[in-house]
Amino acid sequence: MKHSSKGKVTTMLLGITATFMLSACSGDQATESPPVKEPVQPPAVEQPVETPPAAEEQPEANSAFTAPLTGQGLEQPSNRRPLAVMMNNAPAARPQSGLSQADLVYEVLAEGGITRLIAIYQSQTGIEKIGPVRSIRPYLIDIGESYDGVLVHAGGSPEAYAIIQRQKKQDLDEIGSAGAYFWRTTDRKAPHNLYTSEEQLREAVLKHSYPQESEVPEYDFLDAAAPADDAEGEPAIRVDLTFLLGSYNVGYTYDEETGTYKRSINNQPHIDKNNNAVLEAANVVVLSAEHKVLDEVGRLAVNLEQGGEAMLFRKGKVIKGEWSRKQGDVIRFLKDGKEVPFYPGTTYFNIVPSSPSFASHVTISNP
Repeated sequence: MKHSSKGKVTTMLLGITATFMLSACSGDQATESPPVKEPVQPPAVEQPVETPPAAEEQPEANSAFTAPLTGQGLEQPSNRRPLAVMMNNAPAARPQSGLSQADLVYEVLAEGGITRLIAIYQSQTGIEKIGPVRSIRPYLIDIGESYDGVLVHAGGSPEAYAIIQRQKKQDLDEIGSAGAYFWRTTDRKAPHNLYTSEEQLREAVLKHSYPQESEVPEYDFLDAAAPADDAEGEPAIRVDLTFLLGSYNVGYTYDEETGTYKRSINNQPHIDKNNNAVLEAANVVVLSAEHKVLDEVGRLAVNLEQGGEAMLFRKGKVIKGEWSRKQGDVIRFLKDGKEVPFYPGTTYFNIVPSSPSFASHVTISNP
């Protein structure tokens, strides 16, 4: 397993905020290249139902094998290729479908002050509806590829397309050659109504002759049965995150019964439309990264290489440390130079600006 070694000023945030607010008026669609297509009829595949049956049941934690990204039990080892899906997080796209069955979820700013979600799927199968799927950016390519994920998206910024084409990235683009593996629903307006499924994506991977297996990066995990009282850190029952816009206030509240943090957005439970389950995470990582505005549209560069301040929330406590990333590896959370293990389950990574300070984006409370 690989291990890692081991932002800016207030004026930067003012510049970012001003540009974001201006670009927010034009909406996320203005940044797409090529433009989002109008709704079309689904391809000749069976239309998934709104509330699909649950994905395959997870074996007990003491199984002989564990999933590399969640630490949860598996009946047999899995080196299934991850799928990195760009997920729409605009208010009109919520609630999303399939997030509760992702192994990992990243949240990061896009232009206009909105955030985008990158859902990494590896250990679970049978996920019949995933989306809405949205466009890609260069730093989203970086996140997805750090897990050797096939990039799943619908359109992208000019810079992202240039990278994909020049470097021959392995992607599934609804606007490109993978359109047959997506469908649009009629209950929402475009671009907030584009979906796919795990089965369709796996079929697309095969048809595009991409590798179906990979050397999936792994994390260290603690014993799932370890008492919460034994967890390292200071009490942190709730954490609230401010990205930029008021419509993207994210909260995580610890549930002692489940041992997980339940996610909310704008003080409302953030649910999965597939099963009406509240999104939850065994581990919540909040990390600080340098954000730079590139143009008048508000497109961003996010530095995911240099490391910085970070917090890890697990079992109702917070550990303050730093994040680091070695070339060719994933982002890892460190304390005093050593990687801190996660608890088995889903992990959410939340990337906030480093200016005016990391602390200005994070509020911890113990109600």
